[in-house]
Amino acid sequence: MSKLGPDDELPLVAVARAVKTRGLKGEVVADLLTDFPERFEGLDRLIAVDSSGGRRAVKLENYWFQGDRIVLKFVGVDDPESARSLINTEFAVTEADRVKLPEDEFYDWELAGCVVETVDGRVLGKVREVMKTGGVSNLIIDDQAEHEYLIPMAASIVLHVDVSKKRIRVDPPEGLLDL
Repeated sequence: MSKLGPDDELPLVAVARAVKTRGLKGEVVADLLTDFPERFEGLDRLIAVDSSGGRRAVKLENYWFQGDRIVLKFVGVDDPESARSLINTEFAVTEADRVKLPEDEFYDWELAGCVVETVDGRVLGKVREVMKTGGVSNLIIDDQAEHEYLIPMAASIVLHVDVSKKRIRVDPPEGLLDL
């Protein structure tokens, strides 16, 4: 494990969180925090973020899946006591190393905080979160008066998303904003 140097302040994307130790060789069992478990293929370095926000580079020696979790083995972590110190640590990659999505798809964290406005320029508020419903996801938008809007992420309603400018333009059908 080592200091990061220039990577110290780069935005990160969490991919796993250690929840318990496993065995006698320093392995940890972690919850997956990614929709792309295959992303561990060929990955040899992660950024460990402890509960106080401290970051350090860790070298991935091996990994395997165990049900809906992943077992991680890091270089230099060779006993249960060393592994225990990693419990509750999040393991991340830099935002630049995240899995690239198709052009019209976005990560929830990219949409959070975006300002949402209608096609006629009315600002509705900011995206607080994305609610998954099993069908079309909904943007949960809070305005300054503490009113909440639910906007379906349907292509006919969400016309333009610019995550770099944190802006979303919508064309809500009549009555949607009155709910």
